[in-house]
Amino acid sequence: MAEGNKKLWVIVIVTILVIAFILWGFPKYKVYSRELNGKAQLKEAEWNRKIAIEEAEALKASAKLKAEAEVLRAEGIAEANKIIAGSITAEYIRYKFIEGLNDGNTEVIYVPTEANLPILEARDN
Repeated sequence: MAEGNKKLWVIVIVTILVIAFILWGFPKYKVYSRELNGKAQLKEAEWNRKIAIEEAEALKASAKLKAEAEVLRAEGIAEANKIIAGSITAEYIRYKFIEGLNDGNTEVIYVPTEANLPILEARDN
């Protein structure tokens, strides 16, 4: 019986030690687990911040390039307008009027004079 008691006491002591270890270690594991989780969240937030910065820089560069393209387009239009304005004559306007009469898509066209009275009128037939 003495040997049976020894085994029982060993089992009881081992069980108590295991329970004590669990009671001591579980709170420490929770703290350790939370610390790892916090570090992971911090890393993820840093990556998200870096991604947002890169995306913003790409949008900024794109906006600058689009603005430059728009300026170039406006300069081209302005130059074309200068050329056209310098080359329009009364004869050219008469030519375009007559051309419009012959294309079949004519509308009522009024050419104002100094007295603001129309001198030319064309209608669809």
